Amino acid sequence: MRPNPHTEEFRVNGDDILRKVREIIEAGNARRIIIKTDKGDTMLEIPLTVAVVGAVLAPVLAAVGAMAALVTRCTIVVEKKESTI
Repeated sequence: MRPNPHTEEFRVNGDDILRKVREIIEAGNARRIIIKTDKGDTMLEIPLTVAVVGAVLAPVLAAVGAMAALVTRCTIVVEKKESTI
């Protein structure tokens, strides 16, 4: 049985959502990004794989940007890749 993946959470303002999501994607060590409302409801889940790059990511980032206009604060949950040590 696999242990739960390592997660990290960030609380951000609506204006900073897109910037933070891009920063997480560029870091390259996330498996999944989940954006939740202040109440804990999931607004968007973004699974990230090695194949997700460039043009494929553009519509996802556009959706994140549109969503940012609708929320004032949210939580970004980052599910990290397992280390291979």
